[in-house]
Amino acid sequence: MVEQIKQDAVRLTNYDDLDYLINEIGDAKYVLLGEASHGTSEFYKTRAELTKRLVKDKGFNFVGVEGDWPSCYELNRYIKSYEGASTSVDDAMKDFRRWPTWMWANVEIEELVEWLKDFNSNSKQDKKIGFYGIDIYSLYESMEEIINYLEKIGSEDVKIAKRAFSCFQPYERTEQDYGVSASFLSEDCVDEVIALLMEIQNHKSQYKHDEESSLNLEINALVAKNGEEYYRSMVQGGPDSWNIRDMHMVEALNRLMDFHGKDAKAIVWEHNTHIGDARATDMKEEGMVNVGQLIRENEGQENVFAIGFGTHRGTVIAGSEWGAPMEKMMVPPAMSGSWEDLMHLAGEEDKMLLLGQNSTSYKETVGHRAIGVVYNPDYERYGNYVPSVMASRYDAFIYHDQTNALNPLKQI
Repeated sequence: MVEQIKQDAVRLTNYDDLDYLINEIGDAKYVLLGEASHGTSEFYKTRAELTKRLVKDKGFNFVGVEGDWPSCYELNRYIKSYEGASTSVDDAMKDFRRWPTWMWANVEIEELVEWLKDFNSNSKQDKKIGFYGIDIYSLYESMEEIINYLEKIGSEDVKIAKRAFSCFQPYERTEQDYGVSASFLSEDCVDEVIALLMEIQNHKSQYKHDEESSLNLEINALVAKNGEEYYRSMVQGGPDSWNIRDMHMVEALNRLMDFHGKDAKAIVWEHNTHIGDARATDMKEEGMVNVGQLIRENEGQENVFAIGFGTHRGTVIAGSEWGAPMEKMMVPPAMSGSWEDLMHLAGEEDKMLLLGQNSTSYKETVGHRAIGVVYNPDYERYGNYVPSVMASRYDAFIYHDQTNALNPLKQI
């Protein structure tokens, strides 16, 4: 396999070399850009450059990221220069308060946001590029956004929204407590959030008072409905909570595509574990699905181009446990025999590799490193390598031999 990589790989010496992948993407409607960690600068910078090219050269309409809808929507309003939006990118970033804040509140994203804002300044309002969070975690924040908006426009639907929100209030924003109560004590808020989502969908035409307000309301209601189900299933274990989350992200993408019209194109930024086809990993045996698999199944593989990312060694931003302070950690050399080790043995330069056209060459199952927001380098060989058939998991792969930690806005 090392010899095959040597033969097939294309050097990535500067961002102009990305022309190679831009050409291969062709007419795909969805370009899925992965990352092997949530805290590596090179992954963010390379995805940003690909995003710029896709926007300029391929007419892509929006970026959907593994982030909360309310906080990312503030960036979207800033990028599109909406009335009342933040006047600076620093102000727009202040909504990223949920741990891990560094995922989106970082220098690399600030630079992309400023580029998108500048690009939009020369575009008509309905052609401006959007930036949206498609994740599921912002249950409380999304419900507050709904109530604030409905109160602002004087809608009677605010009563239903407040009734739903009051159902969650006894848990004092501790979603896990709600999950325990809902799962084991049958004290859930299912009826309330479903009623809220249905009411907002039925009255969608009434909410078009300003830019994207109807979309904003609809996705926040979707987060409330699916977020309730996610936290209820999370405490029970098994694959359900993972599947609910990834299915929510696909549903959010579908609604964004509908909003942007029949010719819409989406760029998706998520971890490799979300955008790489789950059927090519051990996730399949565990009953798990993911965004990459579902979009390929729903849209046809010819309309989707998934790019995985990886590194051999370097530094990364992560926490030692959930909610812990962020740290700059060492990423040790990849485990012997892993995909990253094979890429390194094939040459220490940064490189790109097409996988689909050489499917017979990369069909062997190998360990592929995945670093989450929680990380312990000393124990990574015991749980950070996902058995993967690379040719089936991605259409292409970008490899940075040595990488550096992301640059959070908040100093470490």
